[in-house]
Amino acid sequence: MTSPRSRWLALYALCAGMLMIVLDATVVNVALPVIQVALGFSAAGLAWVVNAYLIAFGGLLLFAGRLGDLIGQRRVFLGGLTLFTTASLACGSAPGTTFLIVARFVQGAGAALTSAVILGMIVTLFPERHEQARAIGVYAFVASAGGAVGLLAGGIITEYVGWHWVFYVNVPIGIATLVTAARLLPPSQRRAGDGLDVTGAVLVTSALMLGVYTIVVPASRAGWTAPGTLVLGAAALALLGGFAVREATATRPLMPPRMLRSKIVVGANLAQALGSVGMFGSFFLGALYLQRVLGYGPMRIGLAFLPVAVVMGLLSVCGTGWLATRFGAARVVVPGLLLIGAGLARLALMPVHATLLGDVLPATVLLGTGAGLCFPQLMTLAVSGVAPRDAGLASGLINTSGQVGGALGVAVLAAVSSGRAGALRFAGAPEVTALADGYRAAFWVAAALTGIALVAVLALLRPSLRAAASSPAEPEPARALRDPASA
Repeated sequence: MTSPRSRWLALYALCAGMLMIVLDATVVNVALPVIQVALGFSAAGLAWVVNAYLIAFGGLLLFAGRLGDLIGQRRVFLGGLTLFTTASLACGSAPGTTFLIVARFVQGAGAALTSAVILGMIVTLFPERHEQARAIGVYAFVASAGGAVGLLAGGIITEYVGWHWVFYVNVPIGIATLVTAARLLPPSQRRAGDGLDVTGAVLVTSALMLGVYTIVVPASRAGWTAPGTLVLGAAALALLGGFAVREATATRPLMPPRMLRSKIVVGANLAQALGSVGMFGSFFLGALYLQRVLGYGPMRIGLAFLPVAVVMGLLSVCGTGWLATRFGAARVVVPGLLLIGAGLARLALMPVHATLLGDVLPATVLLGTGAGLCFPQLMTLAVSGVAPRDAGLASGLINTSGQVGGALGVAVLAAVSSGRAGALRFAGAPEVTALADGYRAAFWVAAALTGIALVAVLALLRPSLRAAASSPAEPEPARALRDPASA
């Protein structure tokens, strides 16, 4: 794989696989009311169309990333893509509620296998720093802005074609991506002498699945202090603690402790988790605000969030690679987080009778600009600061941070929003006023969490920030590997 053309074509195949996964989440969300009527879901049962996918996806990402290191990232990517495409066909053909929920769980497993290894393959395909920054920028655009495109695509498909096609559309794309990727991706190489830490894999997968389940089911329904939430949350933490003990003593650990000794890796993942709250929250609660407060339909909601994708696309193709090369990845993250926080604050200041051009557009442009600057560089830092043998694990870890952080954040923001709106209704406020004030409170919380992400970056990536300021031409992750004390 020496031809530049072949490498970029391989990147586009990888990004096509990621785009299917990202689009699927928001496309399905838009179609949920139609699916409920068509298959006879109860309100509680309908939530499992989303929850089954999230539990499998969030729970398997870390395991899938390590599996790619051991048996080959190409094998894991192609296997996951095959599983995702097959499950999409099953979802679209679902005759009833139980069938669809099971198929969505399998689809989530395929999504985890597919997405967990993409960053690691990009780092291998593009070892030269400037090209790698551009390639990761393209991938980050797809991974982050695809959700905004999905809102528009979901509205069009649901309104004019039918809910089955929100799943069927993945089948031709998946087959084309499989054929292209099989031809262009370099062969997988199994690492001799390595084995999978089965005990560690079971512990961390169980912990993440139980944690995501706790977030999306009992916490969102009964509250964070409900007995069921506390018991399940404690069990998830206990499993995670058991995983930590196992990794400290295992001969061939699933997650080598050396990775978490790097401030670059820890800082990038923490910022990814907290920053994802703002992006997930803006899509989720922003869509509800536009629908329930301003009365927008599905297509108009999609068009309202389209600037996020447009701005991120322009930055990914034209700007972030040059900025990272010129100033260093860590220094580009800081203004990115500031702009995401500003976008969330702008959403929090929207009046009840907000306008698309005067209120919504400025917020979405700020969010798109901030995300376009921030997330590609966090991904660069997360995977460039580790040894090549850990690239798949680092890719899975940064994806896990984003997905689990986003799921946790949406649950927290939804609880804040509903709690505030409920209190105002009880006090006699009109329905629209209560809803709007609840969403605004949630956006302020999301902005505060983005501020915490900024503090984490300034504290944990300080050596990278100083090094980039003194010599931006040299990659800060390379310095950290050369001088372990700085990491």
